[in-house]
Order: sequence, then structure tokens, then C-alpha cells
Amino acid sequence: MHSPAVACEQVHDSLWIAEGEIVDFYGFAYPTRSVVVRLDNGDLWVWSPVRLTEAIIRDLQVLGPVRHLVSPNKLHHLYLQDWKQAFPEAQLWGPASTIKKRRDLKFHAALRGLSPAEWQGEIDQAWFTGSLIMDEVVFFHRPSRTVIVADLIEALTEEFLREHWPWWMRLLARVDGIAAQNPGAPREWRVTFLDRLPARAARQKVLGWSADRVVMAHGDWVRKDGHAYLERSLAWLGPPLR
Repeated sequence: MHSPAVACEQVHDSLWIAEGEIVDFYGFAYPTRSVVVRLDNGDLWVWSPVRLTEAIIRDLQVLGPVRHLVSPNKLHHLYLQDWKQAFPEAQLWGPASTIKKRRDLKFHAALRGLSPAEWQGEIDQAWFTGSLIMDEVVFFHRPSRTVIVADLIEALTEEFLREHWPWWMRLLARVDGIAAQNPGAPREWRVTFLDRLPARAARQKVLGWSADRVVMAHGDWVRKDGHAYLERSLAWLGPPLR
């Protein structure tokens, strides 16, 4: 159950989106999406690389040199090796959890809550920790006012669910809080945040960004009113810090 990736769609002067294939995750079909940012120095920053296709390679060759390949959490690593082989000059980035999982690959320093010098001032980031099983780094591309999220917010559309999930799975998606009508992190991940204070601090940082767009890896991305969307989708973390 796969669909081919398409070429990069430009949504801002320096930001593009590449739709990837549908992947199987424990028997559930998920759409995938990558974000490409062209930094001020012309280098390309690629978030959550999707399956690499000739169409994507062709577009990237026009946009600039690929210099940064970013995994936001330890689930978004499937295609890093293929991209690194295609773009050997690119540096691999990810939180320590991704680096630990992919010991076969050589990463740059682990990503945390502060942007490295390579994209500081252009792309901000917040590190969501406190879960027993997984952390995630969320990014904010300042020039386009776009927040970039992997699994902390999933928003599968009704059309996608009807096409790819049987009725009982569609019910699970709604109960799990990952359908577009009520987007968020999967409930099985939410309950593992035993210490929510660091995640609330990260959310406070995210809500301090002036977000218009919210681009997620899985589901329908948001083209306007991003701040309100983030408030609603991250409300499960509890009240704000005082």
C-alpha cells in the first residue's frame, strides 16, 4: 500500500514540502512528508527525509546543495542512509535517541533545545522530553513563520482514513486523538509523559513563536492560524507554566 513521492512544492520563498510514500507502522498506514528549507547561505536543510525519488533529486539539484539531514525523533530515520549516500556532503542531525538507534550512521552533535550555529537565527527549535519512550525536537522556520512537527501532532484526514484504514481502525484513530478533527499526539505516547514539566516548557517556547503555518509529517498541514492550532493540539500536556 504505497504511493510514489512527488516533487517539492514551494510554499514560501525558502521553504518547500515533499510528499512521501505511505508507510506501514505496525499494520497502520501513515502518509509521510518532508520539509526542505533553503538557508540564507544557500544550503538546504531537509527535515524528516522521505523516500528519495528521481523527482525529488531533480528539484533539489535546482534549489541548492543538500547540507543538513534532520531526524526530529527516533521514528523518523528510515531514509537517512539513502539520502546520505545520495548527498555525501550532508551532515546527519538528530536527538540522542535517534543517534543511539542508528549507530550505523555518523551524526553531528545531538540536537536539543537550542539551535546549532549552522541554522541559528533562521530555524528555532524546542525539545519535548519527559516521556518514558520518546522525545522530539520541534522546529520553527522564522522567515516563513512555519512550525514543523513530526509525531507530537498527527492529523489524519477522513479521506485518508477511509481509503487506507478499515472502519475499526478509523474508530481507533479518533479515540487515539490523531484524526484531523481532533489532532494531537497518539494517546499511547501521551500517557508516557510522566514528567510533563519539561514538555510544558517546550510548549511554552513553541507558543511564543509567531506561527502561521504548521507542517506535520502525518496528516493535513495547516496553512493559517497556526498559533491557535498549536494551542489546541498541544492542550493535552496540561495547564501552562506559571
